[in-house]
Amino acid sequence: MFADTLLSQARDLLTAARQANAHIVTAESCTGGLIAALLTEIPGSSDVVERGFVTYSNEAKRDLLGVPEELLREYGAVSEPVCRAMAQGALKNARAEFSVAVTGIAGPGGGSPDKPVGLVYIGAASLAGNVIVREYRFGDIGRDRVRLRTVEKAIALLRACL
Repeated sequence: MFADTLLSQARDLLTAARQANAHIVTAESCTGGLIAALLTEIPGSSDVVERGFVTYSNEAKRDLLGVPEELLREYGAVSEPVCRAMAQGALKNARAEFSVAVTGIAGPGGGSPDKPVGLVYIGAASLAGNVIVREYRFGDIGRDRVRLRTVEKAIALLRACL
C-alpha cells in the first residue's frame, strides 16, 4: 500500500517511540487517516499507536479535539493556530506522550490566493508542553501527492520530536 521508503521511516519512528516508552496519537484532516494507516501497517505497532482522530470537518475538530470555535472562525481550519490546537487537543483526549496533527488543502479545489492548494500545516506536540508547527506549500501537485508528502513530513517531524 505504501512505498518502501515510507514504511521504513514508519518503522524507524515506531522503534524510537518504543525506546522512549512513548505512545503516539494522530489528529488528521487533509490526510483522512493515512498517517495512522501507515503506522498501523507495521506489525506490532499497537504497542505505540494509541489512537487516531480523523477530524475532517470543523465540527469534528471542535467535538473530538476541543479546537475553539474562535480559532476556526478567525483563522480557518487550515492555519497554524488550528493545527497547534489539534495537536494539543489530541494529547488531551488520548493516553499518549506525543501527537501529530495535519490540516491542509489537498485539492483539486478549495484553494484561494491566500490559502492555495498544497498548503498544509503539520504539528507535533508532547506532554512536556512542546509544540512545533510547520507550514508547507507543496503546490498543486495533485491530491494524492499532497497527501503522501504530508504523511512523509508528519512522520519526519514526529521522529525529530522523540
